[in-house]
Amino acid sequence: MALFDFVREYGQKVFNHDGEAAEKIKKLIESRNLGITGLGVKFAGGVVSLSGQAPSAEALEKAVLLAGNIQGVTEVKIEGLQAPPAKDKFEYYVIKSGDTLSAIAKQFYGKANDYPRIFEANREVIRDANLIYPGQKIRIPLG
Repeated sequence: MALFDFVREYGQKVFNHDGEAAEKIKKLIESRNLGITGLGVKFAGGVVSLSGQAPSAEALEKAVLLAGNIQGVTEVKIEGLQAPPAKDKFEYYVIKSGDTLSAIAKQFYGKANDYPRIFEANREVIRDANLIYPGQKIRIPLG
C-alpha cells in the first residue's frame, strides 16, 4: 500500500467540512489538467484515497502533492491510482520555517540559482517561488 504522510494543520484551505472534502479535492486535482482518467477521490478522517489511471508517474506524484498539501489532510493513499513507472527520480522534502527555494536548491544541488528546477517540478503546489510555507511537501528532482 502506497501511503504519503502530510501535516494536517498546514496547507491550502479547500473545504469547510469533511462532507465536501472529496469533491473539492477532486475538482482541485482536475483543475490542474494532469490527465488522470477515471479519477476517484475518497476522504475519511483526514485520509484521502485516490483512484484512476495517471498518464505518468509525474502526474501521480503531482496528484498526491495536490491532495496532501490541503489543510485537514494527514495521509494520501494511492493503491487505486495506477501509473507507468517513473523515468526520473525525485525525493520528497517538507519545507521548514525559514526555508526558501534557493536555500533548498543550495542544499540539494550546491547552487542556490538552481531553484527554478525545484519550482518547475512543483508548479501545481507552488504558484509563486516566493510563497512557500512550513509543512508543505514538495518534490526535489534528482539526477
